[in-house]
Amino acid sequence: MESFNFFKGYGKVNPLEDQSPHQQESTASKRRILIISVSSILFFTLILGLALAALIHESNTEPDEFPYLSSSNSAESIKTVCDMTLYPSSCFTSISSLNISTKPDPEVIFKLSLKVSITGLKRLSSLFTSSHDVNSQAAMRDCVSLFDDSLGKLNDSLLAMEVGPGEKMLTLEKVNDIHTWISAAMTDQDTCIGGLEEMESVLPDEIKAKVERSKDFLSISLAIIAKMEDLLKKFDLEMH
Repeated sequence: MESFNFFKGYGKVNPLEDQSPHQQESTASKRRILIISVSSILFFTLILGLALAALIHESNTEPDEFPYLSSSNSAESIKTVCDMTLYPSSCFTSISSLNISTKPDPEVIFKLSLKVSITGLKRLSSLFTSSHDVNSQAAMRDCVSLFDDSLGKLNDSLLAMEVGPGEKMLTLEKVNDIHTWISAAMTDQDTCIGGLEEMESVLPDEIKAKVERSKDFLSISLAIIAKMEDLLKKFDLEMH
């Protein structure tokens, strides 16, 4: 009998056989709850994955509100504008180094070129102000006055481009005015250099280089505003 019971116990493969009906029902219920929980987690994980995939697809296919805003398109836009100037390399380097947070169309790029010119003129004026060349102090003072006049004209140009939402930065009338102001600013610099030459002033190479560089930047701004109408057409824009 003991032998029979031993083999009977050895042959069991279902541990539920040793449990009471109540215990068997409780264990089965826990298994069902576990299966339902795992299934729910897998279901919600699948839904979340599909939702994320849809969002990624939408962001990749949605048209860009500002097509010139990406880094590659921005560089291409600046290059297109700068190629219209006498110094395309200097133009591109100086403007592309700035923080462009808006759509860089020709109007925005021109505005940035003005800011570069203004920064250069301010530095140039500071150099002349701090100069201690006794033989050319009078001419230096004249230059500082001329630079201030040039800065006033460039700031007037920027001010003319300050508009409200939906308004155009530039009109044909504004373009003509700004062109005149920048031309006058370049004349101021030529007058400064002419006065220094008359005084036979010996300018350090550093100051000479900065004067020429400042003139180059003004030339860049002048070229852009002079060809603004053609540039706008390249960008499928119009002047009003």
